Amino acid sequence: MIIKEILNYIETFAPLDSAMEFDNVGLLIGSENTEVKKAVVALDITEGVIDEAVENGAGLIISHHPVIFSPLKSIDENSIVYRLINNGIAALCLHTNLDLSPEFGVNTCLAEAVGVKNAAFVEGECLYIGELDTEISCKEFAENVKNALGCKGLRYTLPDKTVKKVAICSGSGGDLAPLAEKNGADVLLTGEIKHHDILEANRIGIAIIDAGHFKTEDIVITPFTEKLNENFPDVEFIRSKNCTDKINYL
Repeated sequence: MIIKEILNYIETFAPLDSAMEFDNVGLLIGSENTEVKKAVVALDITEGVIDEAVENGAGLIISHHPVIFSPLKSIDENSIVYRLINNGIAALCLHTNLDLSPEFGVNTCLAEAVGVKNAAFVEGECLYIGELDTEISCKEFAENVKNALGCKGLRYTLPDKTVKKVAICSGSGGDLAPLAEKNGADVLLTGEIKHHDILEANRIGIAIIDAGHFKTEDIVITPFTEKLNENFPDVEFIRSKNCTDKINYL
């Protein structure tokens, strides 16, 4: 199996040209014609993830966050890019194209995990809106999110507010609270929100659940790995065990 065949399959549900303009997606290191027998799947390409790839003899890492995003002015021997190239490991990065996929992606997996159903994207936006089976308090929904994502802690507002219609933006979507409210959502579930965006959400009366960037996106990695293994039985796709944001809570 060559990388191009894997990429062609991904194009059927998360095409690269659907990524946002600012993004950098696709095969960022390596050749499409490289044969692959093992690949590591992770949210980020870190030193630990590269070590996993080397230990497992994997010639490819598939990640959500791009390993090359800002312009590179130098590549020293300790950099991630240098280590990938030096070890002959290709990097396939699927960022906002995987966020925006209505068939299978980060937000669809996040919605399923927290019990949000019949969801759809707001046109032209990375905002996925659906409903819970029953109305519950925001505090109860926040507890459900914490358990579903395995969070050690999260932030939320308006604990007594009744919520049913849920807006979701994995990763960093705190600035979308006004759009979520405009589309009738009771609560916005995201991974990062700034102070001034919290104040605006409070002003317009939409609840916020901030479950962390990593936790709201890492939820896609296991089902994505399983999906790839099902479709490519001749390749072993390995879910990373070392990829974490190393955040602790007191």
